[in-house]
Amino acid sequence: MSKNVTLDDNMIGVGNRVLHNLRQSLARDFGDQAAVYLQEAGFAAGEQVYECFLAWLPGFTGVDDPANLDSGTLEEVLSAFFEALGWGTLTMTSAGKGALFITATDWAESEPGGSSPQPSCYVTSGILTDFLARLSSVPVAVMEVECRTRADRQCRFIAGAPEMLEAVFSALADGESYESVLNS
Repeated sequence: MSKNVTLDDNMIGVGNRVLHNLRQSLARDFGDQAAVYLQEAGFAAGEQVYECFLAWLPGFTGVDDPANLDSGTLEEVLSAFFEALGWGTLTMTSAGKGALFITATDWAESEPGGSSPQPSCYVTSGILTDFLARLSSVPVAVMEVECRTRADRQCRFIAGAPEMLEAVFSALADGESYESVLNS
């Protein structure tokens, strides 16, 4: 089983400082609108990241189609893939109501000990939205609710149905916790 990822002609590798600088520059110049631009860029990258995953998968698992993966190995496979791309390691756990927590303590887009007022891994949220929708063949939304750039100890994303994520967003805007929506 190989953990290495071979990038095709349409994929490039850049250092995480590119993402940090891009987020800081866009936030300085465009305020809150920067999040939208970065998430859209991530969403646009999702298809190519998924295609890279499909090319990598047989060498790591011996399985050609992700639909044939044992559900018990999905976390290990996705973590190995994103780690091989340089994003970091992740864990996945149930978040209730058909949602999924994706958690990373070493995520490349985040800046540990940062002072951002909100979670800031916008590119990742976009990539994961597109990637997970392709993987599951159903509409998926992804929202980051904890972030090392906000001085949280980890980055935590919630993935689930768009309607559920809208309810989480509304709860957060009303000063409630994301857990209140997921546990109701």
